[in-house]
Amino acid sequence: MSNVQVSNEAIAPNASRLLWAGFMAIFAAGVGFAIRGGIFDNWGAEYGFTAAQLGAVGGAGFSGFCFGIIIGGVTCDKIGYGKLVILAFALHMLSAFVTFTAKGASAYTSLYWGMFIFAYANGTLEAVANPLVATLYPNNRTHFLNILHASWPAGLVAGSALGWLLDDAMKLSWQIQLSLYLLPTLAYGAMFLGQHMPKSEASKQGLSFAEMFKDVGILGALIVCALLALFLNGVLGNLLGLISADLAKYSAHVSYAVSGALLIVVSIMTRFSIGSFLLFMLFIAHALVGAVELGTDGWIQNITGNLFTSAEGKYLFMWTSLIMFSLRFCANFIEKRLGIPPVGILLSCASLACIGLVLASNITSIGVAFLALAVYAVGKTFFWPTMLAVASDRFPRTGAIAISIMGGIGMLSAGMIGSPGLGYAKDRFASEALSQSNPAALEAFKSDKPSKFLFFSEVTAFDGTKLAEAQKVAAGKRTPDQKAVAEASIAGDRKTLVADAAIPAVMALIYLALLVYFKAIGGYKAVHLEGTGAEPKKAA
Repeated sequence: MSNVQVSNEAIAPNASRLLWAGFMAIFAAGVGFAIRGGIFDNWGAEYGFTAAQLGAVGGAGFSGFCFGIIIGGVTCDKIGYGKLVILAFALHMLSAFVTFTAKGASAYTSLYWGMFIFAYANGTLEAVANPLVATLYPNNRTHFLNILHASWPAGLVAGSALGWLLDDAMKLSWQIQLSLYLLPTLAYGAMFLGQHMPKSEASKQGLSFAEMFKDVGILGALIVCALLALFLNGVLGNLLGLISADLAKYSAHVSYAVSGALLIVVSIMTRFSIGSFLLFMLFIAHALVGAVELGTDGWIQNITGNLFTSAEGKYLFMWTSLIMFSLRFCANFIEKRLGIPPVGILLSCASLACIGLVLASNITSIGVAFLALAVYAVGKTFFWPTMLAVASDRFPRTGAIAISIMGGIGMLSAGMIGSPGLGYAKDRFASEALSQSNPAALEAFKSDKPSKFLFFSEVTAFDGTKLAEAQKVAAGKRTPDQKAVAEASIAGDRKTLVADAAIPAVMALIYLALLVYFKAIGGYKAVHLEGTGAEPKKAA
């Protein structure tokens, strides 16, 4: 609004400590995420996992977050932030114990559920941090949410550096590497201890849960229920399959029934409110954000490590994360000084991310790789926090619900579509390349388990252990079969990046439509509930 003064002033005296406590909490999640992404090759070599299996384990790191942030988001205004922080702290400790039990035939189960619990804790923390910071700084949310989320790439840099030192340089076990995320976990626990946290605008107004949910409505619930059905189908299929193969066939029916029942509950609770179409489009866009940003981040060290070396893959990951960390402190300058509205920032980012991924698919030298991935890094920098700021600005009566559901959609999309989808693409493109260049080698290196994803046809996948053994041999000493499979793996990675670039291209079209919409209604403006103390002061 033209007659208001944007202010960085917080509404609580302990706002700075709470901001940095949230920063440390997400930092801990970033450290754990980066270390886990860096030891995918260790898990593949030690347990013989296919790329699709590794993608599913990585996917649990996103789907667990979804449940944590959605459940935390819809309850935090009622039970309080403090109880959720205690729960997250306990789950972070439990996840380490479960992951470290990985052994033999049960390794996949231990790693999957250890990753899920870890992610649930991360989601619970973000269900606290996002609405808390949005409430503390109601008149400059884009700026302070970007500062809060600068902690994520900072954690990625720290985790990647630790991974390089402990894995590539010191050759320590993956268990020792992974245990280090517990240090920032202890730090955020201490920083939150004993702090008073303010209520959201919706909570101050005394809005009921049903009233907070009306803007989400049936449209928003449809997206959540669709992704939930995918998750439940995979989980129930595995659990029922342990009992009987016949029972596993019914996992889809049960999943759709549960998701459908949830949709009916939301419909009745909101008195069949359709919900906001704008929020619906933001949810769709954020599903794509999760798939391209976090899904790609989960694989990028593996892909670039394959194109070059494992150590260089970690250098590139640290490079892109450092760019993100630095630029997230510049959101205020971009929005206020350069005059680019939040949706304009998102449109620019989607365009750059698409270009960056296409450039990355053609890299042949480490120098060019730094340049190509820098473009991609600039592109993905502002996606997540700026999307949260837009939802919080435009839908204050949803309290923590809308931005928590948005975060959950992004993470569940990354877990059910982004990470396993990229794993499937790697399997598909690599096996296709090898079937053309050396069919006999494909027979020797293929896994007993086919790779599958959603409704796409099953494809042959490489055995992770056999592939790792071939890649360990110096290029000049490889047999013809080893050389062929290594080259096919690289070709598959390049095509995977090209396919990945289609996602930000679609996002750019959505953001362009939103930009046109806001221009048609007089420009982008933050909305505040009256009488909550969040309204900006009038300019003199």
